[in-house]
Amino acid sequence: MRAWGVTYDTGFTNCGSTTHEPFDPEIVGEDMRIIREELLADAVRITGGVADRLEIAARHAAAVGLEVWYCPFTNDLTTDELLEFLLDAAERAERIRRDGADIRFLTGSEISIMTIGLMPGKTLSERSGVLADPLRVREVLPDVQRKTNALLARAVEGARARFGGPIGYASLPMEGVDWTPFDFIATDAGYRDATNAAGLPANLAAMTSQGKPFAITEFGCAPFTGAADRGSRGDIIGYDEQSGRATHLTETVERNEQEQATYLLDLLGVFDSGGVDTAFVYTFASRHLPTSERPERDFDLGSFGIVKVLPDGRTGSTYPRMPWEPKAAFFALAEYGRARRAHPRRDPAPRCC
Repeated sequence: MRAWGVTYDTGFTNCGSTTHEPFDPEIVGEDMRIIREELLADAVRITGGVADRLEIAARHAAAVGLEVWYCPFTNDLTTDELLEFLLDAAERAERIRRDGADIRFLTGSEISIMTIGLMPGKTLSERSGVLADPLRVREVLPDVQRKTNALLARAVEGARARFGGPIGYASLPMEGVDWTPFDFIATDAGYRDATNAAGLPANLAAMTSQGKPFAITEFGCAPFTGAADRGSRGDIIGYDEQSGRATHLTETVERNEQEQATYLLDLLGVFDSGGVDTAFVYTFASRHLPTSERPERDFDLGSFGIVKVLPDGRTGSTYPRMPWEPKAAFFALAEYGRARRAHPRRDPAPRCC
């Protein structure tokens, strides 16, 4: 692989709040330093639905030398509102690029299910309900793909007029994206589980053979026994429908941070041998899923974060002042980063775009 990194959530918006509260720019800046200097990551994919936060995090990432993937991840916007958000984000990303940053711009993430007007349903919960019904999905999918590609075409045209660097999109397979106007192909569906593991090499070969760099913008699992076989389906958190906040664990599981660490390292090896250009671990931290000394309230068991978010404003000891502690995956990835730094590829993959 040319580059690897982690996804960094600046706040996914839902039910009037976000998944990154409080958002402290100083903490964000230190997170970026740690990602660069401790994990020795090459890149960071910055996501979220608050415009100023995306720019703040991107500037901090650029300041420490990370390759920045500027990736709006919005929810419950109309198509017109999304387009306005994306074009404003492209202008912000261009200002950062002109300041000397190595930056790429993505015209959103999973917009078919996150945006009002592409898939039936006024809320994310309603749209997710459609996805859970295979018959309903088959019925609506052609129209969803048509609308999604039409909106992406407008988005990439507008972004090109505002942003001078490489442009992509963090996709879902069902969207059937037309990659013609993009500089690279990217998917959020990089998760391996027991149902797709056998077909993963063939799927990678299909994606990397299209003549453009291919990026895995998300892959990961939770830190409990059996999570590796579930991949993206390892959601064990129950949420309040009104507030969107975690309220309970939906099942009893055994903490197994080593399983999460092994899963991430295994997939990085698969992606490297499979010709992937860039891969992003999901995720650095899930601020909305703090740990707890009470097992039934330990929401970190369902968090894909490589650090464990501490409750009640507490700070950690490994990195003083930081509101989290590293998990086994953090240390495993740091070793991976050191190994890559010590033994760089002699025949690096072509630079993206």
